[in-house]
Amino acid sequence: MNPSQTGVSIPLWGRFETQFQSTIAYREPVRDVKLTATFTGPSGQTRQVEGFWDGGNVWRIRFAPDEEGSWQYRTTCDHASDGGLHAQIGIVNCVGRLDTTPFDRHGPLRLAANRRYLVHADGTPFLWIGDTAWNGPLRATPTEWVHYLKERRRQKFNAVQWVTTQWLAASTGDRSGAKAFSGSDRIVINPLFFQRLDEQMTTTARAGFLNVPVLLWAAVWSTPEANGKNPGIFLPETEAILLARYMVARWSADPVVWILAGDGNYLGGNAERWKRIGRAVFDDPHHAPVSLHAAGMEWNGAEFRDEPWLDLLGYQSGHGDNQETLSWLVSGPPARDWSMEPARPVINLEPPYEDHIAHQSRKRIDSHFVRRALYWSVLVSPVAGVSYGAHGVWAWDDGTSLSEGHPDAGLPKPWREALLLAGAEEVRHLRSLLESMEWWRLVPAPELLRTQPGTVDKNRFIVAAKNRDNTVGVIYIPQDPFVELNIPAGLHGGSAEWFNPRTGLRQRVVRTNDNDDRFLTPSAGDWVLLLTCKGFVPLSPDS
Repeated sequence: MNPSQTGVSIPLWGRFETQFQSTIAYREPVRDVKLTATFTGPSGQTRQVEGFWDGGNVWRIRFAPDEEGSWQYRTTCDHASDGGLHAQIGIVNCVGRLDTTPFDRHGPLRLAANRRYLVHADGTPFLWIGDTAWNGPLRATPTEWVHYLKERRRQKFNAVQWVTTQWLAASTGDRSGAKAFSGSDRIVINPLFFQRLDEQMTTTARAGFLNVPVLLWAAVWSTPEANGKNPGIFLPETEAILLARYMVARWSADPVVWILAGDGNYLGGNAERWKRIGRAVFDDPHHAPVSLHAAGMEWNGAEFRDEPWLDLLGYQSGHGDNQETLSWLVSGPPARDWSMEPARPVINLEPPYEDHIAHQSRKRIDSHFVRRALYWSVLVSPVAGVSYGAHGVWAWDDGTSLSEGHPDAGLPKPWREALLLAGAEEVRHLRSLLESMEWWRLVPAPELLRTQPGTVDKNRFIVAAKNRDNTVGVIYIPQDPFVELNIPAGLHGGSAEWFNPRTGLRQRVVRTNDNDDRFLTPSAGDWVLLLTCKGFVPLSPDS
C-alpha cells in the first residue's frame, strides 16, 4: 500500500513527494515509461503532474498544492500492466502555510497582471536581485554552499542562477566527477547526479532564494571541441527535450524560474529550433515562468514575440566596455523594445562581471562599472530586477588557474574572496532603494531630462524613471556634476533627495535657487536623485 493513501499533510505551496516501485524492469526507463498523476483539488480543479525515474525501479511524483483542503490523485502509466505505477491513488491534505521564507509566505512566482514584473502566487511583488553562480551547486560542497548563501543573503540577493549539467566551464561534471547524462545521440540520464543537486536546490530554497536553473547551456564557440561540451549545442532536439523535461518533472514542485537555454544564439534559423524545444518542454500551462539567457548583446524579443511558453525577456549586456557595448544597453533594445506586445518582464541576466577583464580595453571591470550597469539595466526598462556576477564566483574558482573554457576572462580570485567584492556589497543598497518605493510602478521617463550627456559619451548616460502617477522620479547620474530636469522648478510642492549608491545613505538636496532646475551632485562619483511631488508636468525641450 502506498503510504500516501493514508493522507499526508502539506502546507500551502509546500512540496509533496511520493515514491512508487515499478514491477517491470525497463531497459530505458526514461524513454520506455510515461508516468503521470492527476491531482483533483477541493474546488474541483485538476492538475496533471509528470513523474520521473530516480534509479532502479524507483519513480517519484512531486506536487505543490495551491489550494487548501483535500487533494486526491490517481496515477496513469502507459504500461497498464505495471501494478506499481499504474492506477495508484492517494490523498494529500493541504493545511495552512509556513512562515519561513518569502516563498512559504507568499507562494511561487508568476507574471503580474500587467506582465511587466514577477509576483508571488498571492500577488506580492517580487524584485529580482539575482546572482550568477553558474557552477555553484555543481562544484560546491554542502558546507561551502551554505556559506555562499549566507553571504549573498546578507548582501540582499534573492535569486541564484546556476547550470544543471556538465558544460564548457564544468566539462568533467560535478565536484565528484559525476555527469548529468552520458552519450549524445541517445543519452542515458544519471539519477545519482540529480539527487545531489536536489540537496543543493533544497538548501537554496530553504535559505529564501529563488532557484533559477539553466537546463541546456547553449553557447556557440569558435571550436568544435568547445561546442561539443555544451548540451544545448551538441544534443539533437529529441535528446535536449528529453533531458529538459526530466529536470522540469523533477523540480516543478519547487519555487523556480526556468532558463531553458544559456548563453545561446536564438536568432534566425536557431530561433525555430528553440521554439520547438520550448513548446515541447513547457507544454503544461501551469509551468513556472520561463526565460532564455542570451549571448552578449543579443535581443530575441521579436523572434519569440508569439511564444506563449516564454514569460521573461532575459538578455546579457556582456563584458565589453566600448561605446558600442554601452550604447546597446542604454539606448538599444533593452531601452527601446520593451514596449512591444505581448508585454514581458525585461531582466539583464548577465551584466558585466566584476573583476572580469573587459573585452575591448582588457582592463579589470571595477565596482563603478558594474554598479552603473546595474542601475542602467534596472531603469531603462520597466523595473523588474537585475542580476549581478563576480569573476571567481560564477565558475567556483580556487584562484590558482583560469576559469575552465574562459582563458580571456583573466585569472580569477578564489570564490570566497570574490564573494566579497565591492560591487556585490553594494547590491543591497540598490535593493533597499527600490524597495523603499513602489518599484513595480516605475517606467522609463527620458522626458524628465532636459539634456542627455550620454548622447555624446555613453559613459555619462543619465537614466530616468517615474511612476505612472507622475509623482515619483528616480534619476541615476553616473558621473556628471549636475542634471538638468525638464520639469517646472519647485517640483509642484515636492522634495528632492540624494541617494548614494555606494553607501546607501541619503541626504536632502540643498538648492540656493528654487527656480533653478539644475541639480548639482554633492561630490564626485555616481548619485541617484529621488524626486517626490504632486505631479510632473514636463516642459517642451525648448522652453
